[in-house]
Amino acid sequence: MKAGASRQDQRWETETVDQDRNDRRGQRRSVPGNSWRTLDTSAAGFHSRGTVVVVAVVVIVVVLIARLMQIQLVKGDSLSASAAEQRTSQVNLLASRGQILDRDGRELAYTMKASMIVAHPASLPTYMADRYRLDPRTEDNPDGALPPDEQLEEIITELPAMLDGDTEAVKEDDLREALTSEDTYRRLVTNVDPDIAEKITQRWPELVAEPQDIRQYPNGAVGANIIGKYGWVADGVEGGQYGLELSADAGLQGKDGSYTADFSNGVIIPGTVRDQHPAVDGNTYELTIDTDAQTFVQQQVQQAKEKSGAESASAVVLDAKTGEVIAMATSDTINPMGDLQQQVDQGKEFTNRAVESAFEPGSVAKVMTAAAAIEEGKTTPDEVLQVPGSIDLAGVTVKDAWDHGVVSYTTTGVFGKSSNVGTLMLAQRVGEEKFSEYLDRFGIGQATNLGLPAETAGYVPDLAQWSGGTFANLPIGQGMSMSLLQMTSIYQALANDGVRITPSLIRSETTADGTEIPQAEPEKTTVVSPATARTVVDMFRAINQDDPTGVQEGTAPGAGIEGYQTSGKTGTAQQIDPETKAYSNSNYWITYAGIAPADDPRFVVGIMLDNPQRSSDGSGGQSAAPLFHDIGSWLLDHYNVPLSATEAPRLILEAQ
Repeated sequence: MKAGASRQDQRWETETVDQDRNDRRGQRRSVPGNSWRTLDTSAAGFHSRGTVVVVAVVVIVVVLIARLMQIQLVKGDSLSASAAEQRTSQVNLLASRGQILDRDGRELAYTMKASMIVAHPASLPTYMADRYRLDPRTEDNPDGALPPDEQLEEIITELPAMLDGDTEAVKEDDLREALTSEDTYRRLVTNVDPDIAEKITQRWPELVAEPQDIRQYPNGAVGANIIGKYGWVADGVEGGQYGLELSADAGLQGKDGSYTADFSNGVIIPGTVRDQHPAVDGNTYELTIDTDAQTFVQQQVQQAKEKSGAESASAVVLDAKTGEVIAMATSDTINPMGDLQQQVDQGKEFTNRAVESAFEPGSVAKVMTAAAAIEEGKTTPDEVLQVPGSIDLAGVTVKDAWDHGVVSYTTTGVFGKSSNVGTLMLAQRVGEEKFSEYLDRFGIGQATNLGLPAETAGYVPDLAQWSGGTFANLPIGQGMSMSLLQMTSIYQALANDGVRITPSLIRSETTADGTEIPQAEPEKTTVVSPATARTVVDMFRAINQDDPTGVQEGTAPGAGIEGYQTSGKTGTAQQIDPETKAYSNSNYWITYAGIAPADDPRFVVGIMLDNPQRSSDGSGGQSAAPLFHDIGSWLLDHYNVPLSATEAPRLILEAQ
């Protein structure tokens, strides 16, 4: 710049120099043949590029806004619901199964909380592989996962030790078979302490601890034929399997509850609990059973079966005035707390023969013929009948069990000696139609509806179906069948002034909140008058009467109980031969039913031995009378029943 130049000239020179520099730079970037390298530095070029950028940004924003609107306005509800579903769970609340108690409130069955360890074998390899990949076990990470094969072997070899006797033995072979199967669900072990189950699943997350209610039967086999058992009835489903556990399952099981909540990392989000339905525990059933009596009677029945060589033995004890079942025992009753399969292999049974099995009662049923004859005024206890050794009815000849000519038996003696011929002579006086009415009043052919499953109604032919020989069988206890409970109920009616009360087993049912559910009153049927009932009971004291000469002796003097008057009846009924389909001459049902004390009845005891080879005490003959003596003596002592005020009067069985 020249000295003295004006400011305007200086500015012009500067601008000229800058313009020349720019022109030269533009020329260098516009070398021929390299036009692709030319930059448009003009204002229009800059404007064009800015427009493109702005448009691109606007498009992106518009797309984002559209997507956002789609998510919020179109799919918002479904996505929100899906998200909520992923964090929302329904939690089930298990109801506790109700208790079963005896008449004094002692526990016969109750529920204990436990856990069972389960696995999903089909998905185990994948799960184990993922766990090993994400968290391998190293020296620095001793709690990490082993390779799948080693993980599996670790479970198989170490799980039994972790149980530490908390449950039944778990065999390695069983675990290996279960864990390597293709099943989607397998139970590995049940009845595990919840604390131990938690330790197991913490160590092996691939195993699952599920809550489990363990049914406890503190008395083992005692009363198991009545109480039954609770357990698996289908895959993943538990319920009553037999006995009262089955028949009262709906009341015992209660009602499961639930609630819904949102979870985050396995923890409930505060304030999200909703739709709450509390679990309602099952009802408590108090039975009429006396645990002490049930224990004793069950022991005696088992011993009688073994001593007599019988196929089985059963006994029922009823309260004479109320019809309540005090005890109901069968031999070879299974212990629900033991190894069931092993017990079945040993001959133990789930069944309750006292209500499920029907048999022909034999002479023990003659008491109905006696009651009908007395009630209808066809005879008196002291009437003397000339009883021949046999009798013909409609072409059927019936004999007594021993050969004899005409004998002068009193009506009392006919039954005290158990004469078939004398019984049918009296039945003829009653007549078929009237006799059929008495069978109905005594409940023959009718289930008692005691409340246990599989109860038999027994069988008696309708009057219209009777043939010529039917009336030659029914009055002496053949040609009909009944359960032991029904047979015992016949004698309960006579011990209760002629009123038969339907046997009952459940005293009360109470809900979890303490509300008692009313029980239906047992049905009452007047069978005979109080006077007739008293007369028949007194007549049947003859069965237990002894006599050194044998003339005035009944069929079961061994059933008598010292210090008490007793009344009862023996029975022997031919079984059906499975091959010939006719009555067998070697296989018998041996029965006994008795009342104690006879002068003021408290208990009625019914007994049945299936084809015994000896008496119930192992002695000669085939009699259940000794078992009645032992059970009756214990009951009278246990309940502090006063001795009879007087000895039973001597009865005349055979007129001299």
